[in-house]
Amino acid sequence: MIVGILKEIKTEENRVAMTPAGVEMVKQSGHTVLVESNAGTASGFVDEDYLQSGAEMVGAAAAIYKRADMVMHVKEPLPEEYDLIRRDQIVFTYLHLAANETLTSALIKAGSVNIAYETIQKPDGSLPLLTPMSEVAGRMSVQQAAKYLEMAYGGRGVLLGGVPGVAPATVLVIGGGVVGMHAAKMACGLGAQVYLLEKSLQRLRYLSDIMPANCFLLAPNPATLRQLVQAADVVIGAVLIPGAKAPHLITRDMLKTMKKGSVLVDVAIDQGGCFESSRPTTHADPIYIEEGIVHYTVANMPGALAKTSTLALTNATLPYALELADKGWRRAFQENPSMQLGANVVQGQVTCRGVAEAFGLAYTPVDQML
Repeated sequence: MIVGILKEIKTEENRVAMTPAGVEMVKQSGHTVLVESNAGTASGFVDEDYLQSGAEMVGAAAAIYKRADMVMHVKEPLPEEYDLIRRDQIVFTYLHLAANETLTSALIKAGSVNIAYETIQKPDGSLPLLTPMSEVAGRMSVQQAAKYLEMAYGGRGVLLGGVPGVAPATVLVIGGGVVGMHAAKMACGLGAQVYLLEKSLQRLRYLSDIMPANCFLLAPNPATLRQLVQAADVVIGAVLIPGAKAPHLITRDMLKTMKKGSVLVDVAIDQGGCFESSRPTTHADPIYIEEGIVHYTVANMPGALAKTSTLALTNATLPYALELADKGWRRAFQENPSMQLGANVVQGQVTCRGVAEAFGLAYTPVDQML
């Protein structure tokens, strides 16, 4: 198979879909790897690194789309790429289609085989290709919250961990999955008073065994959420429904009850955001203020930490990319149910229930196409 590694064109996106070491492993399996020139530069990997790993460097994305059987991105294709995607071509990347009707329509029209990193799911419910970026985003969310609490950015002027004789900040984390767990750990490590809301009692029992003493675990309900939002200096939204649009848990009315200068960090913004007032921002212009509340809603948070993120992402995606290259998508789906769950739009059919429900489209189970 010919595998194409594209340069990211989303604003301030510095990651790359595969490291030179990953390219070498794909080559060793007998496949051809095309890498767009300068694709890895922002992550610290120059073209010469890829050449030494056996890649063929290609000057333009259009040439890769024309030749490759499978193209790999980190982020979703952008409008200037829609017409380049070929029928039956595998597009393997983060898609987040439930929050992007325009892209969904374009992929249906293209007739390509679109496999989303974020919906590949193991039998235990874990999301192996989303997990490494969730780990980065969870930890990074606390770094950003601590910064934007500073008064220069419109924050309350509160130090996250306090100092002797002065109370620490109160941090509310909504969702106890990978993002929420790592956010809470970071906030606890800095000395904040942390409240973590998680609806799964089984998950709460697990978290109670591993979280530090300054992390208070609670099952969510509307009254508890309203109370904690009013007390919080920082709220981190870490709610995920795989393949579906995120629910709005913090309404505009609730926003008005918060302390002025508090910070909201919406890690679910790729899936539409879990705060009603959220809208996507970029690393170049990461925050805005509504109702006196600082909103940090960057849609590709790990892109700011490209070296760490690219290495972690390749570790996770490479086995699946190799399986697709070795077997083709039909056999890979037949033999690997986890891979099958990654299918979002296949040959013009919506094969992810969450995407179909988001836009009122017909849903076709992918196994019917095998």
